[in-house]
Amino acid sequence: MQKYSLGFDIGGTKCAVVLGKGEIPKEPDGGFIIDKLRFDTVQSRGWQIIVEELLSSAEEVLRRNNVSAEQVIGCGISCGGPLDSKKGVIMCPPNLPDWDNVPLAEITEKRLGIKTCLQNDANACALAEWRFGAGRGTKNMVFLTFGTGMGAGLILNGRLYTGANDMAGEVGHIRLSETGPVGYGKSGSFEGYCSGGGIARLAKDVALKKLKSGVIPSFCPDEAHLDSITAKSVALAAAQGDETAVEVYNICGENLGRGLAVIVDILNPEAIVIGSIYERSSALLKEKMTEKLHEEALSQAAGVCRILPAQLGDSIGDYAALGVAFMNE
Repeated sequence: MQKYSLGFDIGGTKCAVVLGKGEIPKEPDGGFIIDKLRFDTVQSRGWQIIVEELLSSAEEVLRRNNVSAEQVIGCGISCGGPLDSKKGVIMCPPNLPDWDNVPLAEITEKRLGIKTCLQNDANACALAEWRFGAGRGTKNMVFLTFGTGMGAGLILNGRLYTGANDMAGEVGHIRLSETGPVGYGKSGSFEGYCSGGGIARLAKDVALKKLKSGVIPSFCPDEAHLDSITAKSVALAAAQGDETAVEVYNICGENLGRGLAVIVDILNPEAIVIGSIYERSSALLKEKMTEKLHEEALSQAAGVCRILPAQLGDSIGDYAALGVAFMNE
């Protein structure tokens, strides 16, 4: 009997229901994902209606591919935290404000008759890059989100490690300096320096100082434009040689290396896979990151750890949900 995997990728803007193959390919396989349905979350509808659309979409995907519940090895759910992965309960994430203690794994199992696992999106993305992407073949791998925020998913000794209460991997909360941009509620934090919002805040501070000294950055011609600065606008300016933008990304790169050194020294991974901003802007970050990593980390640990951009790109959410499905095996 042919086997399949099922996944739900739940976000504040969009949701997806994904059908995949039931065996992890030994080599990268562009045909692993068989079918997908996407829809806008529209949070104002309330969680009950959104969950109903997830479940009815899953039934439609299974029906149109002639797949029975017995053929599905498991359903994986990827969603922003906080959540309780052991109980399968979503606990009011910031991007889903009315999802207060929603027992989604239990609801899904009862409706579809398929064993279901729930993980936060950082852990799910770690599973995705480990099973299908840049971390294939490793036993000890760390995935860093480096997007809107900075979080980590940990693969240790060939297993996902979530900690005592799903709080493992909150590396964005590490303080790298006493002062600096605020992230995760803490000034000078890893997230403060290495996230989309953090880079924008850092660039705003640097640009303001430059403007007051008579230097006009191309991404911020005057103080009226300070609030419109984004990580993307600074990256584009840096790629075109703007000195202020390059300085911002150098600071970010140095602190990325400093944060990586902490992870390398504590966990001794074979690979650290970094998504989103690093995936797109590694050319702006890699030199300073590498210098600081090797300056700060133990040489024996740094010498065996590869720093890699994520490979799954815009499809990582689909693979993340399916990666969680394989936890049911």
